[in-house]
Amino acid sequence: MTISPFAVFSAARPVRLRFGSARRPLMLAAVCLALTACGGSKDKQAGDGQNRAIEVGYVVMQPTTVALTNEFNGRAVAFQSSEVRPQVGGLVQKQMFEEGSLVRAGQPLYQIDPSLYRASAEQAEADLTNARAALKAADLLAQRNKSLVATQMISRQDYDNAVAAADQARAAVAQREAALSTARINQRFTTVPAPIDGRIGRSLVTVGALVTPDQAAPLATIQRLDPIYVDVQQSAQQLLALREQLSAGNVQASQTNARIVLPNGSDYPQPGTLQFSEVLVDEATGTVTLRIRVPNPDGLLLPGMFVRARLAQATQAQAYRLPQQALVRGPTGDAFVWVVGADNKAVQRPIGADRVDGADWIVSTGLNPGDKVVTQGIGSLRRDVTVRAVPASTPQKLQAPGAQPAKQG
Repeated sequence: MTISPFAVFSAARPVRLRFGSARRPLMLAAVCLALTACGGSKDKQAGDGQNRAIEVGYVVMQPTTVALTNEFNGRAVAFQSSEVRPQVGGLVQKQMFEEGSLVRAGQPLYQIDPSLYRASAEQAEADLTNARAALKAADLLAQRNKSLVATQMISRQDYDNAVAAADQARAAVAQREAALSTARINQRFTTVPAPIDGRIGRSLVTVGALVTPDQAAPLATIQRLDPIYVDVQQSAQQLLALREQLSAGNVQASQTNARIVLPNGSDYPQPGTLQFSEVLVDEATGTVTLRIRVPNPDGLLLPGMFVRARLAQATQAQAYRLPQQALVRGPTGDAFVWVVGADNKAVQRPIGADRVDGADWIVSTGLNPGDKVVTQGIGSLRRDVTVRAVPASTPQKLQAPGAQPAKQG
């Protein structure tokens, strides 16, 4: 708006200028020039503000294959676990292992007093010798009676009785052999071996303790820790949704690799592999147990340890990874992004952001290959505003205040 010089003088009518008539036209001309210059300067600044482009940073979108990774809570479980229990009773004479050490299957762990079992074996061996002697006599009698019955010197009944006695003696020998085997087995059980390979825990009995085959407490526990299992819980609803996506062809099954996160938040160096999922849903929690097999050569994972598992159960093709700062929520919660459109105009684009993976949103709808999505300078944007787009994180050139930008040839 240009202010007329006559309006200025009209508003200042009470003031009388005491200049000569010759100098009055010069004063009027000077005032007009000053007002015109001020108005032109303001119009130029307003025009420059409207035409100045907003500098923004962008990233170029390209489709990629994204793993559908979920994070679950779980606990480590020993690959194998065995309780060391006595199979015969008696006093413990020796403990032949170091607590917490690695043991091999068959390695002697405890020695139970074998005196009674050695005596039982010796008695069973003597009984067997006696039975064999009786069998020899019965066989000789049966053979002698066979020749006598042919000449009718003895009755047929006497011969049959001799044959039956020989058979009974033969059965008695078999019984005594079985008794001797049992006695020797019991004598061997006085040495308690390790049932599996693994790391043995503390001993729950000491030398001199009386143990029995039916006691409630084991002597010790051996656990195999390499590899080790991690059991995690997945909700039945989540598992059902995954299966529906697989059936519809929206995602593809993956190799089901897993990464383990330790209780201190650090990543476990060895990857795991999903072994199986239970076919039953826990009625109390509504979850299904998934078992992951993890190498544990250094014994870093211990049974009962609380861990987290990041499990990639499927992969999604033609998805976009969008930096989280690029996503904007509208008043109704709808997600959209700013895209550098034609003629460097800012365009709003609604998107379908399914989930977060690390520092990115996973977008399945709304983006096209090659889209320039604004990630920096979003707060200054509005519809159809002109932008000067540069790649994200481009360093800005700093200059002294009042300095003119260098002209580019």
